[in-house]
Amino acid sequence: MQATWKIGSLFGIPLLLDPLWFVILGIVTLNFGTAYQEWGTFIAWSAAIVMAMLLFTSVVLHELGHSLVAQSQGIRVKSITLFFFGGMAAIEEESKTPGKAFQVAIAGPVVSVTLFFLLRVAASLFPSTSYIEVMLEDLARFNLVVALFNLIPGLPLDGGQVLKAVLWQATGDRFQAVHWAARSGQILGYGAIALGFAIDFVNRELMLGLWIVLLGWFSIRNASSYDQITTLQETLHSVVAGEVMTRDFRIVDADQKLKDFTESYLLETTPTQVYFAVADGRYQGIVALNDLRTIERSQWETQTLRSIVKPLTATPTLTESTSLVEVINQLEGEQLPLITVLSPAETIAGVIGRGDIVRFLAQKLNLQITEAEINRCKAEDCYPPGLPLGSIARSAK
Repeated sequence: MQATWKIGSLFGIPLLLDPLWFVILGIVTLNFGTAYQEWGTFIAWSAAIVMAMLLFTSVVLHELGHSLVAQSQGIRVKSITLFFFGGMAAIEEESKTPGKAFQVAIAGPVVSVTLFFLLRVAASLFPSTSYIEVMLEDLARFNLVVALFNLIPGLPLDGGQVLKAVLWQATGDRFQAVHWAARSGQILGYGAIALGFAIDFVNRELMLGLWIVLLGWFSIRNASSYDQITTLQETLHSVVAGEVMTRDFRIVDADQKLKDFTESYLLETTPTQVYFAVADGRYQGIVALNDLRTIERSQWETQTLRSIVKPLTATPTLTESTSLVEVINQLEGEQLPLITVLSPAETIAGVIGRGDIVRFLAQKLNLQITEAEINRCKAEDCYPPGLPLGSIARSAK
């Protein structure tokens, strides 16, 4: 994953910089420096640098609009990132209603339109031939273009988010609304690529055509990502714990001596990590292996497993009918290595860990995750890079 640099924070939101931002900064500076050459070399390039910084300030304010509205709804905003295609606010979860989702989506364009009018008013205060008036007018036009461009109705643009909110309100199905808005984004992306190539071949404007092609590619890639994540979230809601759990555990005698238990199970080449203790035909609880280390070895021959058994009443559990999204949110919310699944009769039906979830989803959705990676996730109690199931499940609530 490409590194980003933190350059500050706004309203408690980290402001990050992608290294590719410097590429677009250079292009923008070159564009304005060339356009302002009639002002003289020094003034032209100085004004170009100032304009480039002001343009990206406008982008940050646009993204801040989304972020502050999201924060007002109690949603955490992880960061605002400046990158090659502009800016992006990393909002942790979805708004709870289509109306609130619409508010977050439209906030950015509203900020840009507001800046357009304010800058036009400010420009009118200066003579039409002054450098400042020209720069303010250019900055105003930029903000208007940003607003109109972002209102194109296809994900990942703000217009796609608006379309999603409208479709969500109309259908009552957030997931279906995202699918449709993502399809719109993909269609528009392919259209942009076709337009870019047409401009290259017909008008011979290579840079403009290439830029439009890149925007189309960016749109397709991100719209497809939205679509895939939404499919994953739908699966998390439709699948229940009983489908994902495994019986990768052992039943042991609660009255067994600690020494015998250690020699019989923990010294195996591949010891099972989860043990449930029973006595008198009833589950007593889960064996807390970490507690074993706190007991002197000299006492292992006299103390039984009961001394390190954590009762089921004090153990995180859920039922077989619990949705997978709730399973993941409980795992992450309580920072658990696994959860015990109970049958309707309140007996141990199975256990679920992060590796079990990854294996199930890989098989069900044909994800490109190798068995070695799944085993690593199970051993290290983690999710694969690029598949942040914790945040995906949290945003699917």
